[in-house]
Amino acid sequence: MRKRHNIILIGMPAVGKSSIGVILAKEIGYQFLDSDLLIQKREGCLLKDILEHAGVEGFIRIENEVNCSIDEDRTVIATGGSAVYGQEAMEHFREIGTVIYLKTDFATLEKRLGDLRGRGVVLKEGQTLRDLYRERCPLYERYADITVEENEKSIEETLRSIREAIERYIPETKKGELH
Repeated sequence: MRKRHNIILIGMPAVGKSSIGVILAKEIGYQFLDSDLLIQKREGCLLKDILEHAGVEGFIRIENEVNCSIDEDRTVIATGGSAVYGQEAMEHFREIGTVIYLKTDFATLEKRLGDLRGRGVVLKEGQTLRDLYRERCPLYERYADITVEENEKSIEETLRSIREAIERYIPETKKGELH
């Protein structure tokens, strides 16, 4: 099977996966898909409500199932921050595209995030943002084909870094085949 041309964005909540993903998709002529919205559509309620009713483990199972079902081509896919807990989904993403980790340091992340539970962030009982950061960063690094540091960068600078990384990582993009 030929690898499809998708760009999958992973990273902590509030790193800009959805915001950057929409703009990137427009710039390269791809569709855009937000996996969190697919989860909400399938379940018929908000992420925070799914977490409340299904619990952390139930939410991760649902997220993994939804992510495994994504069957797109030439699409920028913004994942939820907890997508990396679904090994099957992450392996699926690596088969259907290029996984890009939008990496930010803890201090920047802490400034950006507001109410974690209101955002539908998957937090285990008693877990802090710092705990979550320490737990997830190694997973993002494990699954990423490309890591883009975005500390203190504007959206434009992050987009430029992503485009440059894609051109280095996917040789056919230099010939204009990404468009």
